[in-house]
Amino acid sequence: MIASSTFSPTKPDQGAQICVPQALCPPTMAANFSSIPILDYAILADAARRPDFIAQLRHVLVNVGFLYLANPPVAQADIDAVVEYAPKLFALPQEAKNAIRMVNSEHFFGYTALGAELTKGKTDQREQFDFGTPFESRWVPGEPEYLRLWGAVQWPDEEQLPGFKDTMLRYLKQVEQLSYAFVGLIAEAFDLPRDTLATYFEAEGFMQHRAKVVKYPAPLDNVSSDQGVGPHFDGSFLTFLLQASPHPGLQVQNLAGEWIDAPPIPGTFVVNIGKALEIVTQGLARATSHRVLSPAKGSTPRYSVPFFQNISPRVCLGDLTIQFSREILKLKEERGALGAVDSVNYTEYDRFPSGHVNLIGRVKSHPDVAQRHYPVMFKQIFPNGLPAQGSAY
Repeated sequence: MIASSTFSPTKPDQGAQICVPQALCPPTMAANFSSIPILDYAILADAARRPDFIAQLRHVLVNVGFLYLANPPVAQADIDAVVEYAPKLFALPQEAKNAIRMVNSEHFFGYTALGAELTKGKTDQREQFDFGTPFESRWVPGEPEYLRLWGAVQWPDEEQLPGFKDTMLRYLKQVEQLSYAFVGLIAEAFDLPRDTLATYFEAEGFMQHRAKVVKYPAPLDNVSSDQGVGPHFDGSFLTFLLQASPHPGLQVQNLAGEWIDAPPIPGTFVVNIGKALEIVTQGLARATSHRVLSPAKGSTPRYSVPFFQNISPRVCLGDLTIQFSREILKLKEERGALGAVDSVNYTEYDRFPSGHVNLIGRVKSHPDVAQRHYPVMFKQIFPNGLPAQGSAY
């Protein structure tokens, strides 16, 4: 049995090492991948080594879509506190969790019970809470309904989980700042001015980003499926994942359609490209299909904390075009055609504002919330009434 209480994602276990190659991606490296590259954020402070990081990042963006980020600029004490809170959050009495059920929130924040969602026709064996960075809703009747997605977050009662809200907000603020810095690095990797991608964001104080705390329990004896969450793309620009227990389970699909393990590495975040960034970069940066397998039967639960970087809800990605150099566009040609993958969600980004695309995904995944708060879209997507489970696709 794995004792998750001893796990620290910011401190390597005694005797363990984080190996960060200085030249991870020479130009001759094959486009396909069989492991997830590790990039060291700390070398950006060294002017002589910064070009190594940018070259590594360029390769990852075009050919992998996933990376481990070592030494992220987020306080170790806050990461450790989030890890410590994760099992306590799910250990709250069921009535306390039900008090902040997502169905109460027009912004789709709050608690979702185990087994409430499907992916590709199979039940996802996960229990989760959706949280977000602070934001005061500015929506007024007559404006697009997708602008209602951003607003107040439901938090557990402070008396029942003292300090959790403050810890999460402090953690999310740091990851938010990291996400903006990383967007600048992506522009640099594609030989663009560092502020090029700022076009896709609202001004500071007018953005809201989402996060989850997720529990993947070991399957019960009567459950045959090992699907923690099925194959999917993230709809965000970038995702920063804290693997908050030592369990394996995260898998990434490579260009050949093979599933590659991405086990926890202490001292790292897992960073992946979302579908929005893929479309913005005309397919240069690739969103990579991924899934999570449940822990082995008899194991302790797996916990994870993903942060999803949103873009402006009003932006229609099909209306904006970035001009890349011929040398950068050639990287996509050298990668070649992508193989078939198991994920097909977030296909609407080139036709609708990003907020509308995200609302569609939320309605499909959480139809009970939509039935209460978005009845028009609910009836369009579910003409036969409320389904037993939500399903993004």
